[in-house]
Amino acid sequence: MNQMTDLSKTDTSPMLCVTELTHKVSLEADTLTILQGVNLEINRGESVAIVGRSGSGKTTLLGLLAGLDTPSEGKVELDGSEISRLSEDERARLRARRVGFVFQSFQLLPALSALENVMLPLELAGIEAPEKRARELLERVGLGERLSHTPRQLSGGEQQRVAIARAFASDPVILFADEPTGNLDNRTGQAVSDLLMDLNREQGTTLVMVTHDDRLAARCGRQLHIEAGVLTEPELMEEVSG
Repeated sequence: MNQMTDLSKTDTSPMLCVTELTHKVSLEADTLTILQGVNLEINRGESVAIVGRSGSGKTTLLGLLAGLDTPSEGKVELDGSEISRLSEDERARLRARRVGFVFQSFQLLPALSALENVMLPLELAGIEAPEKRARELLERVGLGERLSHTPRQLSGGEQQRVAIARAFASDPVILFADEPTGNLDNRTGQAVSDLLMDLNREQGTTLVMVTHDDRLAARCGRQLHIEAGVLTEPELMEEVSG
């Protein structure tokens, strides 16, 4: 565990701060507004679910929060860095050091074993003893006997467990999860979500999750709703109106 990560996890400043975020896409004869005027602050160690239907803008928002894309307007600060002003290479370096991802489609490299998939981000980040760390994580997610298996030899639930181990491998300060149980049956999805929440709590990571599943969202400390590109926090609105 590196010193920068330790300090980052004990810092009291917000992990994510979003100001007047708007994102537009130019079509042939028109401009489509996908997100409009999003304001959001997420503190360190919080677990936050962003809930919305397909096409609501939730995955686009997650990509902007994680620095995978830059907004048309507004500001995104991640762990003290204004990522909306960084170059693509600078954003990639920041993600490699501080960010973990879990995707609906697992995104494992098919030619690599489970162990090699988890070791890869560690090797790219220059972390010492990558195999030891990868083995420990795979054992933690219940795959200690499947280290040499390739994704094709693993079930969907097992593949997502590998992806979760990989996401936590470089000890990120924040984890972004995009529909992490979306491709799994209910029973497997429940087991995977249990694992994700347990590991997140153990590691003290900030979690931002996009989902259409209200039950999964309810396991997070905060639930935000997105509809037609507008983000709201129902509980906060109830407090204001009350």
